[in-house]
Amino acid sequence: MSEKIWFITGASRGFGRIWAEDALKRGDKVVATARSLDAVAPLADTFGDAVLPLALDVTNSDQVAEAVARAHAHFGRLDVVLNNAGYALIGAIEEGSLDEVRAEFDTNVFGALSVIQAALPFLRAQKSGHIVGVSSVAGVYAGAITGFYNASKWAFEALHESLSQEVAQFGIKVTMLEPGPYATDFSSQSSLKLTTGLNAYAETRAQAFAGGATTNFGDPAATSTLLFTVVDSAEPPLRIFLGTEGLSVARAAYAERLALWEAWEEVSNAAQGAPRKKVIDL
Repeated sequence: MSEKIWFITGASRGFGRIWAEDALKRGDKVVATARSLDAVAPLADTFGDAVLPLALDVTNSDQVAEAVARAHAHFGRLDVVLNNAGYALIGAIEEGSLDEVRAEFDTNVFGALSVIQAALPFLRAQKSGHIVGVSSVAGVYAGAITGFYNASKWAFEALHESLSQEVAQFGIKVTMLEPGPYATDFSSQSSLKLTTGLNAYAETRAQAFAGGATTNFGDPAATSTLLFTVVDSAEPPLRIFLGTEGLSVARAAYAERLALWEAWEEVSNAAQGAPRKKVIDL
């Protein structure tokens, strides 16, 4: 197996740091990015020239373009572009301010989009590459109090599904990683932000937090093997769950949706009206 060149956002901690270090340990080279250069610079002390630490705020599209171009120039190619930077805004839909929601989408959706758009010209030119995005089980099912985070991940999922169909012709692969709950610092203040609570949703919020308190968290160090299996595969999956929670959640969510659509099928079909033809001009 030849070495891979990785570009990883959010490499200062959590999954991003674990994956960056484990990729370096297996002999790959990594462009490790984070908002603070000090958070990723120590990687060079351990791994030397195999790592290029860069400061990167994914919400700054000019900085993103500069970082991706510098990464490509430094190592000569990019094999895996891994969008890991993100955070969760927690609160009821009525509670979140537009500025708070925009900030979440700026990081989780538009930040990832900026990285993808900056990398694609290089990947198309080399006729290879693998874009890997960290989604979530939250991209499959939406719950109370997590709606803003769910919405960002649903948008993230649609973006990557369309992307996969557009770039396959250039030899570029796309995969979404969908982790369940893991014992990272994702619940810290830097990864999880709370809206100002309204009393009307106090009970709903308490129920949601109580459910989280009984969750069994996975070991983040156990995920690297899955990641490397995916990026080394000749035919990697578009979506793959990390951990044991995802598939059971997806089965229940899609069964409920199908049952509801089927229950209303007659009403839906009646809305079709009489068949007619229409030419669509693009």
